[in-house]
Amino acid sequence: MKDAAEQAAIDNENEVSPLAAEFEAIQAELAQLREDTLRERADLQNQRKRLERERDMARKFANERLLGDLLPVIDSLEAGLNAAGNDTSALREGIELTLKQLLKVTGDNGLVAVDPVGEPFNPEHHQAMSTVENAEHPPGHVVQVYQKGWLLNERLLRPALVVVAKHD
Repeated sequence: MKDAAEQAAIDNENEVSPLAAEFEAIQAELAQLREDTLRERADLQNQRKRLERERDMARKFANERLLGDLLPVIDSLEAGLNAAGNDTSALREGIELTLKQLLKVTGDNGLVAVDPVGEPFNPEHHQAMSTVENAEHPPGHVVQVYQKGWLLNERLLRPALVVVAKHD
């Protein structure tokens, strides 16, 4: 027969054996979780890098359509300069047509002129350069525009520089 010490060692081994198996299973699960975490982290980094590249490309080519639309305007200006010669009326007519073409392209892309002669002064869209006495316009109204303002999709791009009729 086995003595009590041997039996205690066998019983202890039998108790340790399931704990060792459970410990190994937990270690394997932990290793798998670490591997999954590393893989997820790498996927996230790759996604960030891809999104950053796409964002950079979008910024780089954001004006592609607008600039493509402006190419015919450039062509018109070059053709007008080549054809004008000494005839200033033909040059003026060509410039006027090209300006209309340019304004159409800019308008199609959301650019709108702010030309407020006769309108009430609006500090959100106008910048007063001076005030003058003027009987033709009511006080606080724009008398003259030094430089047109511009709105891009209803956001102020540049305020109109104006002269305003004085208040009494």
